[in-house]
Amino acid sequence: AAKGKVQFLTIGKKGYDAFKATKSKVNNDYAGLYANLSFENASKAAEFIMYAFEQREYDVVEVVYGQFKNAATQIPSTEQFLPIQTIAPVKGASKGKADYMFEPDQDKILKDLVPKILKTQFFRYLLDSNASEHGARMTAMDKATENANELLKQLNIMYNRARQAAITTELSEIVSGAAALSNG
Repeated sequence: AAKGKVQFLTIGKKGYDAFKATKSKVNNDYAGLYANLSFENASKAAEFIMYAFEQREYDVVEVVYGQFKNAATQIPSTEQFLPIQTIAPVKGASKGKADYMFEPDQDKILKDLVPKILKTQFFRYLLDSNASEHGARMTAMDKATENANELLKQLNIMYNRARQAAITTELSEIVSGAAALSNG
């Protein structure tokens, strides 16, 4: 995209905070979407994006999100949301056209089905990002707990050594005092 022609629609506070410091155009209408994450709310954001694309406000819409692999692994991912990319035919597949009958007609099915698929896909991006955030938090908390336990062990060792040194010093003083009394 040409410089200055990129616009960001941020979902979540961190994304907004990251881009508001730049000179980029940032739309934060849906920044609070994670606070009440549901398919209905995600659908509103997807509808906004689809409408803006239909009105030719955007040439391409790409979604950048954290793809959830597992609690310890999140993969930063970018996928083209609009325009819909066509799938290349499978090699060796039959090239003959099949004659299908659609009820209702094919255009009506596509007109209804494509927006639903896009809304579902957009909701999946949000769920992946949300799961990734929780996984990262869980991993960070686990690591913090491990570090705190290790620090606690080290402090216990230091405390026991200091206590043992104090007891040894006291015993030495008692023995020295007793020896001085018996010699005196």
